[in-house]
Amino acid sequence: MTSDSQAEAGTAEGQGPVEIDEEMARHLENKRDELFEKLDIRDGFSEEILEEARERTEGVEQQIADEVDEREDLRDMTTWTIDPIDAQDFDDAVSIEEREDEYVLWVHIADVTHYVNPDTKMWDEAVERGNTVYLPAYTIHMLPPVLAETVCSLVPNEDRLAHTVEMHLDKENLSYESIEIYKSVIESDARLTYGEAETMLDEPETADDLLEDPEVDLAEKCHMVWELADRMHEQRKEDGSLVLNPARDRAHTIIEECMLKANKAVTHQLMWDRGVEAMYRVHPQPSPDEWDKALQEIQDLDGVSIPAGSWDDPRKAVNATLEEAPGRQLDKIQWAVMKVMPRAKYMNDPFGGHHALNFEIYGHFTSPIRRLSDLINHWIVYTNDVPEDLAALCDHASDQQKDAEQCEREYKDFLQEVGLDPAAVNNRGIEVVDEE
Repeated sequence: MTSDSQAEAGTAEGQGPVEIDEEMARHLENKRDELFEKLDIRDGFSEEILEEARERTEGVEQQIADEVDEREDLRDMTTWTIDPIDAQDFDDAVSIEEREDEYVLWVHIADVTHYVNPDTKMWDEAVERGNTVYLPAYTIHMLPPVLAETVCSLVPNEDRLAHTVEMHLDKENLSYESIEIYKSVIESDARLTYGEAETMLDEPETADDLLEDPEVDLAEKCHMVWELADRMHEQRKEDGSLVLNPARDRAHTIIEECMLKANKAVTHQLMWDRGVEAMYRVHPQPSPDEWDKALQEIQDLDGVSIPAGSWDDPRKAVNATLEEAPGRQLDKIQWAVMKVMPRAKYMNDPFGGHHALNFEIYGHFTSPIRRLSDLINHWIVYTNDVPEDLAALCDHASDQQKDAEQCEREYKDFLQEVGLDPAAVNNRGIEVVDEE
């Protein structure tokens, strides 16, 4: 993914969890508690917050029925989710149509602000936390998990409230012909894991095993969105967007590109069509000297050569180099780049843009269950009500993200110290076994 993308944590399909004994489990718990105290990270919710969450998620079917007439009814549209195999919640879904001169791409996001708004205690709690913290095999949620497990999980064959970004894209250059953002009701047809999505692209007949309705054209739609996502990915690279993982599989590419396209659409509409403040994502660029240092470090690696003609744009130079470099050097190339990259931050003024993505204006919208920025942007999009303390909220969210990243980094270092592979724990989870 890009340097500003959230890493996916999912159990590797077909592999069991990492086994540890009870003593190791206590060591890990003690280390987590130490880090939470050091970085002032809240683990767990008060009963008051949990009770409010339970109350606001009761009677889901009736709540949705009461909302249908006030929203766009998209329940007949082919819609599906793609997530890690062990995902507990499915908060974004996609739909697509190919027309004579355009693609229409819909990204549906769980309508979190229907349940969490500035009048709720959950909102205040989200503001304090700033984001969900992901550690290998352990998650500290921004919002009570019951939200993600029920009303904000776009599970198959059940009506759900969503916030939909509808994008009409020119078939030739994939630019936005029009953007609409509105509240909707959807019904997902299928929940695909990344592995299932990959298999379906190769073997369309496997879609039949995942659907209640045999008339749904899921395999065709999945292939269509892959072709679009692949074109969007290649276009981003040509435009100078930094792509540090050139070997990403098709299923991940679909989700990454669709979410980037939706995030960009929303924040462009907020800035250019409405001219309002929002929580924009700004990524400063390294200085020319810093980029030169990174490129020289890459050029000096054994078996690596930066293609002639690409040095003028360091991002394109890195992209081209990663595609040709031997696999043993990929981590070193990525690290050389990350060392000189400034930290991205949230700002109420978007200007300065996002250097790594090479987007003039960018912000987050597609993950309101785990990021404060997205939650607030949902509220601004729907109400046009900008919080008075938005600049302070941007600073706070940036600080909380920094602490979350430090917590993750130190916890992974600790796992290595005690002989556990952080990647294996992250991908496969942990199981505590009895000592025999």
